[in-house]
Order: sequence, then C-alpha cells, then structure tokens
Amino acid sequence: MRVLITGSAGMLGSALSRNLSESKVHEVLPLTRQDLDLRDKHEFQKHLKNFRPEVVIHAAAKVGGIQANIASPFEFLASNLQIDSSVISASLENGVPELLYIGSSCMYPKDYRQPLVESDILQGPLELTNEGYALAKITGAKLCEYATRSHGVSYKTIIPSNLYGPGDNFRTGSSHLLASVIRKVHETKVTKSREIDVWGSGNARREFTYIADLAQWVGSQIGSMADLPSMLNVGIGVDYSVNDFYNAALRALNVEAELVHDITKPEGMQAKLMDSTLAREKHSWSPKIDLEAGITETYKWFLSNSEEK
Repeated sequence: MRVLITGSAGMLGSALSRNLSESKVHEVLPLTRQDLDLRDKHEFQKHLKNFRPEVVIHAAAKVGGIQANIASPFEFLASNLQIDSSVISASLENGVPELLYIGSSCMYPKDYRQPLVESDILQGPLELTNEGYALAKITGAKLCEYATRSHGVSYKTIIPSNLYGPGDNFRTGSSHLLASVIRKVHETKVTKSREIDVWGSGNARREFTYIADLAQWVGSQIGSMADLPSMLNVGIGVDYSVNDFYNAALRALNVEAELVHDITKPEGMQAKLMDSTLAREKHSWSPKIDLEAGITETYKWFLSNSEEK
C-alpha cells in the first residue's frame, strides 16, 4: 500500500518510515517540515494528488516539554490546530480511505482516576501546564471521529503513552522527561558532578513506551484501520516515578549521583497511567522492551547522533 507519513523527521515518524520501508510491503512517502509547511493545505494537497496514498499516518505536531508548553500555550494550540485541520481535511477531500492520527496522553483530565480509559477524555479539566497542546490533540481526534462517522472513511486515533528511543529530542528546554533525564545523567557523567537537579518532588509518575515497539505495531495495522475504535490507548501499562527514571538512567549509564529536588518547580499531573487492555486483547498490542534496555539503546543513539554530547 502507498503510505504517506507526516512528521517523518521526528522520533515516531522516522521509526515508522524505517519500519515500513524495510518491510518492502508498502511504498512510503515520508514528509518533513523541510518538504512543506503542513499548515498550508494547498501545498499538502499537491503531495496527496501526486502520491495518491491509501493511508496517511499523521505524526507531525508542534511538541515540547513542560517548560515549552508553559511558555507558549498559544503557539502550541494554534499551530497544532492549523496542522491537523489542514492534513485531515485535505486527506478527506482527496479520497484517502485510511488515516491514523497520533494523539497524546495529555488529552486526559488532570488527576483523574487511574488507569485512564478512552471514555475518560473530556470528563474533567485538563492539566494547565500543557492545556494548549491537549486541546489541539482532542480537537484533532474529534475531527477524525466525525470524518469517519459522516464520510465512511477509517480515520482513527491512537493515544500512545509518552514515547522515548532513538531519534528523541534531547535539546535543553524542549525535550520531554525521559530524554531530559538521559541528557542530564550524561552531563553528570561527563562533568563528574555528584548532584543532579530535579524539577519538583520526583514523585509524579509517568508511563513511557519504547518507540520501536509502537512503530512495529502501527505497521501491522495498516490496511485494517476500520477494525480499530475511534480512539485507542497504546501504552506499556506500567508507570514509574520521576525518581525511578533518574535511578534507571543512573544504572544504565553507570553513574552515581544524588538527586536534588527543587519543589518550587512545576511537575505537571501527578499520574496519567493509561489502560491499554483493549489494544492488548483485541488489537495485538504487545510491547516488548523494558525500561533499562530501552534507556541503554536510546543512550547509544544519543552518543552517536546528538549535537549536545
């Protein structure tokens, strides 16, 4: 099948592009921000008309860590609304039968019941530190749901837990939690420091899935997205505290240091573990990579590719 992947320079998009290209079953068109600005619907339509994809995997988004989301809520909401509206509506207008939209666990209400199930979305207030991004992702998921309901297409949303692995963003100020943890432990190793500064108490809990596990599963769903529900959680089903992530990275990188907590800093939702039972029992979701093995592989990639070594 012909598969167009947006955001193919990002961690998930690049993993998907590699996985699908190596399978030799699909013809893949990876699109990056260098290829076009996805907010420009007319430019995106040109690629659709030239390539005529049977599937669009929409992995592009303006993303960032807690610092970036707090600093720029308008940009995260406005940019993602523009991108998603352009990609989803152009795909619909050009007769693309299948589209997979990549949601986010931040779509769920703040400090809601644990674990979170798909029907919990829109049942309570969002976490303020990433409200702009969350609102955009909920809107994108609803656009897909409405397109499927009204136009007979199969436009579905998967909601991954936080993701990590090769291709992650390790830049200071914009990286997500686990990439930031790995970078900070690496810097501690290089400088031989005995302390690591940690935002908040370190007790907030997060669920992280290794990127290769998700990419492999997504590839297996191409051509059968009609079987998926409108929204589907895909996470490992286990969460860890921020302190746990630091300690796992310290072990993986063979570093000894003390965690020094700054409780004046925000730490976001206290927990957002997702229930991925439906994906496991009905849709063959079965992640394999454990946390320390994933951190080890991610760190190898960081040493070979990061500009901030």
